[in-house]
Amino acid sequence: MDIKKLFSFLGLALMFISCQKEEGFQIIQGEAQGSTYSIKYIANEEIVSKRQIDSLLLAFDMSLSTYREDSKISKINAGDSTIVVDDFFEETFKASNQIFKETNGLFDPTIGVLVNAYGFGPKHERVVLNQKQIDSLLNFVGFDKVKLNANITISKVHKETYFDFNAIAQGYSVDVVVDFMKSKGIENGIVEIGGELIGFGKNTIDDKNWIIGIDDPLQKPEERTLIAKIKVENLGMATSGNYRKIVTDSITGEKFVHTINPKIGKPQKGNVLSATVLAPTCIMADGYATAFMVMDIKNGIEFANNHPDLFVLLIYRDENNKVQQFKTGNFKDLIQ
Repeated sequence: MDIKKLFSFLGLALMFISCQKEEGFQIIQGEAQGSTYSIKYIANEEIVSKRQIDSLLLAFDMSLSTYREDSKISKINAGDSTIVVDDFFEETFKASNQIFKETNGLFDPTIGVLVNAYGFGPKHERVVLNQKQIDSLLNFVGFDKVKLNANITISKVHKETYFDFNAIAQGYSVDVVVDFMKSKGIENGIVEIGGELIGFGKNTIDDKNWIIGIDDPLQKPEERTLIAKIKVENLGMATSGNYRKIVTDSITGEKFVHTINPKIGKPQKGNVLSATVLAPTCIMADGYATAFMVMDIKNGIEFANNHPDLFVLLIYRDENNKVQQFKTGNFKDLIQ
């Protein structure tokens, strides 16, 4: 090769190299589901846009949001039995049914009539309930009283039964976004929506796992105290707690937590302060985190130990009112 051809070749090579962008963090942030979302993925250019994510989450809300009167779930709750549900609704229904059965009914998305009565529903209107009224509403509660039909419609034994998937749908929305990103060829990223998240792949920029901080459930809203930092690789994570979502009766001053026990129809007054769960999917992490809030600590520990696919951290008060932690062995392995 003569000297002119050599320099010509080197010049083209350098030009090609200079046109290659180094991989970096691509970040998308926005609002959804009454909260915020944050997405970070590793690529040398934008592969998915905020517009695409917003469009996907809007389609999700059109299926499962009880805060939209035009959503499929709202129409079903209003009594329309002709609605053909989409994949979002179908997958949420199936996952809910699995957790309902495994928790012996402690997780039950048909609790909606009571959620609304206690002021945690879309209208935020609280009704003062006596025991007779609670018992009456409990007649409409029970995931074994609803059915996903072969034609992908929903049947309800009682027309008053009201679906409320808020305890599991947000986690599923994280799965949906991650699946969309993977379909576009993204291999490493982290997606968080309203506090529920998935870290997939690794942080290849810094050559380490994705590291997530877990908040202290007893901290004040203006504080940011972490009780642990964990590594998350191809796991969904969700935290449920009664320490912030509280409704106070304006007349009696009585406080009601947002987790309702579907067995008794009353807000749970247990000793578990928060439950953090990691699982292969965020929909399962979200649903089980809610279920742990209805269990007492003894049953919660037993359940966690019998489900090795779940990574569990429970914060609770012991018999002396002291704050304690329970961690499964696999959760301990995640701690940095």
